[in-house]
Amino acid sequence: MKKDLIIIGGGPAGLAAAIAAKEAGVDDLLVIERDAVLGGILNQCIHNGFGLHTFKEELTGPEYAGRYIEKAKELSIPCECGTMVVDLALSDDRKLVTVMNKQKGLYTIEAKAVILAMGCRERSRGALNIPGYRPAGIYSAGTAQRYVNIEGRMPGKEVVILGSGDIGLIMARRMTLEGAKVKVVAELMPYSGGLKRNIVQCLDDFGIPLKLSHTVVDIKGKERVESVTLAQVDEKLKPIPGTEEEIACDTLLLSCGLIPENELSTALGVAMNPVTNGPLVNESLETNIEGVFACGNVLHVHDLVDYVSEESALAGRKAAQFLTEGLARPDRTISIRAVNGVRYTVPAMLDLSRMEEKQLVRFRVGNVYQDAAVVVSAGGQELINRKKKVFAPGEMEQVILTKKQLSLIPELEELVIEIREAKQGEGR
Repeated sequence: MKKDLIIIGGGPAGLAAAIAAKEAGVDDLLVIERDAVLGGILNQCIHNGFGLHTFKEELTGPEYAGRYIEKAKELSIPCECGTMVVDLALSDDRKLVTVMNKQKGLYTIEAKAVILAMGCRERSRGALNIPGYRPAGIYSAGTAQRYVNIEGRMPGKEVVILGSGDIGLIMARRMTLEGAKVKVVAELMPYSGGLKRNIVQCLDDFGIPLKLSHTVVDIKGKERVESVTLAQVDEKLKPIPGTEEEIACDTLLLSCGLIPENELSTALGVAMNPVTNGPLVNESLETNIEGVFACGNVLHVHDLVDYVSEESALAGRKAAQFLTEGLARPDRTISIRAVNGVRYTVPAMLDLSRMEEKQLVRFRVGNVYQDAAVVVSAGGQELINRKKKVFAPGEMEQVILTKKQLSLIPELEELVIEIREAKQGEGR
């Protein structure tokens, strides 16, 4: 089988990319989704709050996904559900996508371009190295969400949640509404990893305590969780002796971060960012491998699905441009260096000849900064200095660079983006 474009993943990223590519003139494309249905993780996110940027209205996760699924159907975009991609390889300028499903078995598709949109997964207990027994009652927050929202099963009645990521915060509210008692949400870091609105709506509104700089140091119970022991941690994130507190519970939910699903990417030889665990991409969201693009949570973990869709549409347009007219390899790459509180940027590099008139650069900070400014500079010349009341790790930030602005700087090789203490009157 041969295709011009393969999109791996039928969640919000893959669907937005496929729709944009189709609208840009790519007819010979295929979406591959390992689940039985399209929509990805949104299918189990029955709470509202999605779509405010994209559709200017508040939708649930399934409603948001449904809009893209219907659009894909209208455009007659072919999708293979229940199909797993087991290998990605290169053969000259061709991409060989090896897939497997019940109907056709194992087969290979030859593609001219590929968009990686595999999403992300949760960190497991094994990745957290929590000591204690291995009883029943320990779940990732996403697994618990699926049990409650899709399968109609309650994981437990007395709950402790480790990690204040958005899924954990949302599940604190969901479990409470279903009759469980959420004893506490513990967070290893001195700040929450979730959106401020979720802290207010999911914890504060229900009187659920949030303990920052705390972690689980022990789990008791052989058949079923009976209690967990929390302890405060120091500035090096090590438990402080004497601060232990045992909390009786029958369920422990883990919401300790998300990991982009990039096993296929690394097997292909895609260069990775050690901070995001996602591919390094340029202004076109193209990886170091020509014709291979990445978008959504496989690239970096987003806070809002609206941003996933926006980013993925760009990947779809650029993949279409690659197929229809070609994307010239950059003559001179401008690198973007993240320093002083900025953990990473997407994209990590730019080429002026391939940039659109406005280039969105997204980033996350590594701590909470109050009354600070994000500064973008080149050769000591400030291009952007934007003041903000609070920068927090749980929320993605962004700056917009213009092609005209960058073209005025002679021999530009590097942009620097950082957080600085804001001075009186600064900010533009």
